[in-house]
Formats: sequence, C-alpha cells, structure tokens
Amino acid sequence: MTESPPPSASSEPAEPGGTSGLSVLDPPGFHGATPAPAAGAPQPSPGRPEGTDRRPEDGAAPAPAAPDAAPDGTAPASTGAQDRLAGRLSDFASLHEHTERLARARGLGATLDAVLASGTALLGADRALLVTVLPGGGPSQPLGLGLDRASLGALETVPADQSLLARLLREHDRPAEVRSHDLAEDPAIGARLRELAGQLGLGGCYGLPLATEEDGPLAAALWFYDGPADPTDRRRELARRYSEVAAPLLAKQLDAEKVRRTTEALRRGLLPDRLPQPAGLRLAARLVPAGLDRSCGSDWYDAIPLPDGTVGLTVGSVSGDGPGAGPGSAPGAAAAMGRVRAALRAYAVLEGEDPVSVLGDLELLLKTTEPTRSATAVYAWVEPEERRVTLAGAGHCPPVLVTRYGAEFVETSLSAPLGMLSCWEAPGVEFTAERGDTLILYTEGLARRFGQTLHSGQADLRRAAADAPRDVRTDPERLCAHLLAAAAERDADRRQRADRRAAGQDPADRDGGSSPRRSTAQAPATDDLMLLAARFE
Repeated sequence: MTESPPPSASSEPAEPGGTSGLSVLDPPGFHGATPAPAAGAPQPSPGRPEGTDRRPEDGAAPAPAAPDAAPDGTAPASTGAQDRLAGRLSDFASLHEHTERLARARGLGATLDAVLASGTALLGADRALLVTVLPGGGPSQPLGLGLDRASLGALETVPADQSLLARLLREHDRPAEVRSHDLAEDPAIGARLRELAGQLGLGGCYGLPLATEEDGPLAAALWFYDGPADPTDRRRELARRYSEVAAPLLAKQLDAEKVRRTTEALRRGLLPDRLPQPAGLRLAARLVPAGLDRSCGSDWYDAIPLPDGTVGLTVGSVSGDGPGAGPGSAPGAAAAMGRVRAALRAYAVLEGEDPVSVLGDLELLLKTTEPTRSATAVYAWVEPEERRVTLAGAGHCPPVLVTRYGAEFVETSLSAPLGMLSCWEAPGVEFTAERGDTLILYTEGLARRFGQTLHSGQADLRRAAADAPRDVRTDPERLCAHLLAAAAERDADRRQRADRRAAGQDPADRDGGSSPRRSTAQAPATDDLMLLAARFE
C-alpha cells in the first residue's frame, strides 16, 4: 500500500511517465517542452536512452541508419519531439473532453456520476467507489460504478481504521493519493478489506481525495481493477489534474444541494408531518415537490380532525405573484401556501360542515392579505361512520372516487380559482360512498404528468386508478404509490417520443412530412405532485 504525500506548491511539471506534472499542458514554446537540438549537435538514437549510443571513434561499429535517417546516418531531430507532442495533444484532448462533460453536469448526482465515469476512463480502471462528506462530518452513503448494492453494502462494513476512503477524507495528514497493486495480497491493507477484495474480485486500487483549500475534503474516490494492476504515471497525472478541476465544481454543487435540502425541509415543515387515522377512514398522502428554482407555485394537502368527529380533507395550490407568475416567485408562493393552509384549518374548525363557506372565507382572506396571488382548492367534509361526503372546488381538478366497479370523477361545478374574480361562489356536491371506496384528491401537477394536456391527464389518471389491481385499490398507501409510478412511466414515455420526434426518427410525427417537431416534453417539471387518498372502511 502506497500513500503519496500532498504535492508541494513548488513542484514542476515533468515529462510523460514522470511522477509529477502534466506534459500535455506544455506545448512547444512553453515551459516543459523539449527544445529541438542545435544544428550540428549529436542526436540520440530513437527509442534509446540518451547517453547509450557509442560513436564510431570509440572503436565500435556505427549503428545502422533508421529508415528515415539523414544521409549521414543520424535520426531526424524532429522525430522525438513530434512523438512527445502527439502524446501531449492526446492527453490534452482527453482531459478537455472529460472536464467539459463535468462542466455540463447539472445537479449533485450528475456531477458525482461524471467524476466516477471520467476517472474510470482516464485510469483505465474497471470499477469505482465514491463518498462525499456529510455536513456534520463523516462519509455519506457510497456511490458506485460497476458495484451492485450488495457490494456497496459490504464495503461499508470496513472499519474506519482500515478504510482507504477515511484516509482520503482526513482533515490533517491527508495523502495526495493511495495505491495498491493487489488489495487481496497487500500486507498494509486491513484484514477486512483484504477479505472483501478477494470476495468481490477487486485487484489493484487507486484513490484520490477531492478537496479545495477553502473547503477542505469534499469527497474521496477509489478506482478498482479486476486484477492486480497499477495505473501508469501518465494516467495518474491525468486523474490528478481532473480531480483538481472537479473539486471546486463539486464544492458548488454541494453548497447548492445544502441550500436545496434546507429549503425543502422548511417547505415540508409547512405541511402535516403525519395524517390522522380516524375510525372508519384510512388516509395516505404523497408529495413530490418541484424544485423552488423552477416551480411556479406551491401545493398543500391536509386532513383536519374536527370537534364533532368528522374530518376535513383538502388539497390546493397557490400561484406565485398572481396569474402567469414565473419560477422566481416560488419561494414567496411557498410561504403564502403555509399561511393559506393555516387559515383554512381555522375556517374548517369553525364551519367545516359547509365547504362552500370555508372556501368563500378563504377567498376573502386571500384577496385581503394576498392580493397579487391566486389559488385553486378543493375541500371535502367527511363523516366517516356514515361515509357521507360534502365537497366544493374552486378552479380545481375533480376528485376521483375508486369503487369496486372502477373509478369515476366526482363532478364539481365549473368555478374560477380563488382571488380571480370580484366574488367567488360555487355550489357544493354531496354523495355517500360505499364501504371499501377510496376518494382521491390531487393537484394539477399529477394530472399533467399523465397526459400532454390537463384534460387528457385527468382521464388517464382515472383510468390508471380503475385499472389498478384489486389488492392495490384496497390499500390507500399502495394506491398512492401505484399512481405516482404510473405518472412517472407515462411522463418518461412521452419524453422518449418527443426525443424521437426531435431527432427525426419518427416520420409519422413530422409536421407536414418534412421537418421534425421540436421537443417540448424535456422541460423540467414546474408543478408539485400532490395526492391524498381516503378509504372508507
């Protein structure tokens, strides 16, 4: 096992095959390039170490001339320089290709995948393992390339004092690299790691830290060979140069991920952390929020136990700063969503048995305190024992009632969103559910994942609920998971079709049979996916 100390700041680049520096960065005329010999100077034979040629006057027979040798038998001065330059240009092109791919990565996951894949290619390795440093210290869950979940789990059992990754994540005395020709036979490797190397077929190993001067260690990566092996000096240097570029980019992605997680935690804190489970009613909910950097609003769901033993169910969505608001207003919409949901809970406690009055009070509050915003909502008052439901909607998607015979819409009257008109008013709907029926409330984002338009998406959502297996329909948790999976599958199929149209691979979808349509399905999701299911027992 070899650990290299961190390089000093004064180290100079060396030729390919050396132990430091990257000669590709030294084109002719710059530092590190080998100058052409002066005219008349003796030339070393190609492919021979300098100083091993013997001159005729030393008593030895002259060496045979190379095929492209000059008339006097000496090799051309440009041959060695051209070979070195070709190698440098090849290194430069390879490094540029991988760093460019890294720069195009969007998000932390894509960045880490790029680091693993590019490091594997530059080192000629077969498999790879990477961990990042968690905010509180310590390594994250490992990310692997060519390693399945069981292998990753086994490698997590290596004690910290034997872990190569732990060495690369040290704050102090951190090695610049770690190397092992054969992990299973290396006496410097701990017993547990040697055992796993033999079980998993890991041979040679090379590892690098990803660190910056300002942030310290950010991540550590190990690359494995399927047999005993060592990367060449040239490959090692390419990997080190790549990690120097990757570290600051990774630092930015980790900072962005930290902000995103904090924001999403605050946003989720505005929603219920658990759902009540009143007698005669089983509830389940799912939320897949769109990122606040691209979201155009913020959705809510709630289940409110009322003093008389009934339950108020609601889902809704607050837009940014009025109609047509863009993603820049999403954080404000999230805060407004929290205020609107809190107000709706209060109105539900006061007059929850009258959904029209609840939404009417909410509309008045919205116009008074949030005059630049609008909201869609549906509120249902449920008597679990009698399975009686009274609901009203304001510009919202119609709920779906899943029965033993299929699924149907609970048709609410057409109405405008809250805050859009001078006065909102809409009649309520009342019905009685059967034992075993499930009422599904959802927001627009889920319907749009099912279809290209809102109307087609609602129809596809109803069909997906109706076609769910019987054991899924009887469990609200499983039904929610089933609908989200179906939405993701439909959305992925639509994106693939759009890609084929954009590439001109689907002649049937061409405009007028000439040019392919532009893809519009690749835009990131701008709506939350919200789903609340209530099953009557």
